[in-house]
Amino acid sequence: MAAGLRLSHRTPTPDHGGTAWVIVAAVLAAGMLAGAAGVSAGWPRGTLDWQPDRAWLEPWRWFTAAWVHLDREHLLANLAGACVVAAFGHAAGCGRRDALAWALAWPLTHGALLLVPAVQHAAGASGVLHAGVAVAAGTLLGGHGRRRTIGVLVLLGLLVKVLAEQPWVAPLRATAGWDFPVAVAVHASGVAAGLVAAAVAWATSRRRAAATIRD
Repeated sequence: MAAGLRLSHRTPTPDHGGTAWVIVAAVLAAGMLAGAAGVSAGWPRGTLDWQPDRAWLEPWRWFTAAWVHLDREHLLANLAGACVVAAFGHAAGCGRRDALAWALAWPLTHGALLLVPAVQHAAGASGVLHAGVAVAAGTLLGGHGRRRTIGVLVLLGLLVKVLAEQPWVAPLRATAGWDFPVAVAVHASGVAAGLVAAAVAWATSRRRAAATIRD
């Protein structure tokens, strides 16, 4: 009882600062660079990209699909995106809980593509980046005033973008400026995975906080 009483009066470790969040972004970016180097050295891209028929036999694809890209411009765009999402999450005050949610959303983003059989191959980090933005926006929603307003606007922007891309009509879409069809379905799966992972992380942290108070 005494131990439990002392535990309940301990100052909780703050969950802010963004270090863990930036680490997830750095791992994503480092993987992209390593994937590009490997492909340039002759490593077959097809051993790393997302392929639903090999997802369970080769589970690394749930992660490595974000590390391989279809050309140099594709890689540079997603590296820039990783920097932007890292900065956005840091500014939003994303902490360890949010970083964990983003890390969880990474494989979920690709796993959701099992529901979209038209996507037989997918490569690139755009889905995982969409997931990161969704998680960070969810963090802002938990704030007040301007923070909450920004969170609402960002989530609305993601929703409008996904609806405009109409992934339910054409999961793969020819897009000006790219020499390959863009898997817009992965943008939608990334947003969904980010929101689900953020909700799970939030609910888990709430249960742990309640258990600590009871102790």
